[in-house]
Amino acid sequence: MSETRSVETTAPDIESAIEQGLQQLGVARESVIVEILEEPSRGLLGIGARQARVRLTTAAPPRPVAPPTPPAPQPAVELAEEEAPEEVASLAEAQPVDEAELDDDARVGRETLQELLERMRVKATVSVYRAQAADNEVAPWVLQIEGTDLGALIGKRGETLAALQYITRLIASRELQRRANIIVDVEGYKVRREKQLRRLAQRMAEQAIQLGRTVALEPMPPYERRVVHLALRDHPQVTTQSVGEGDRRKVTIIPKRR
Repeated sequence: MSETRSVETTAPDIESAIEQGLQQLGVARESVIVEILEEPSRGLLGIGARQARVRLTTAAPPRPVAPPTPPAPQPAVELAEEEAPEEVASLAEAQPVDEAELDDDARVGRETLQELLERMRVKATVSVYRAQAADNEVAPWVLQIEGTDLGALIGKRGETLAALQYITRLIASRELQRRANIIVDVEGYKVRREKQLRRLAQRMAEQAIQLGRTVALEPMPPYERRVVHLALRDHPQVTTQSVGEGDRRKVTIIPKRR
């Protein structure tokens, strides 16, 4: 029987800390138990300095991350960025569902988010949709906040929305005693952003091919990097890789050698 392994990591937010731990252990998300040792101090509006600290413990024999075999590397999607199903599903094709179809994740997540909005004195409603899952994963629930003048809930580069999603997931996960399979969006912001990123990925891939050299995109949060990785995963002429640390981490698009 394989022994379990543990690692503690710190990062500006919980998801980034988990991502680092997965990379260090070389396992998929479903193969670890995540303990939140210290929450970041950024709070609801993304303000604060204390970093998140988590402990990851393998709950099953580790699944190694196989490196690409030169000189013909496979399209790269970093394991930690690919294995979180709630963040690689396509939101563009999310469908509304009947109340009877909602499971505990959807109900608890919606109630949690609605209460948070009320405490923030934001007049809005929360509708539940089902995203399209990727690679046979369980499709996540999309909690769509709908109302008027909700730009403040998105914030610069979606930072406020990311903080709101983090808090909603954290509270819902504690009540469910497991990770809540939910995504929070505001008036279709993430859907529009996903479409923009996919177009950007294709355009920059063509540029990398024409120039014959690696092209780097601007720094992006983990979710947006995943969208770019997946948009180019099956591209016959380029591969992708994330480089950098923390908030400066970005996707590079690399032409394949002929």
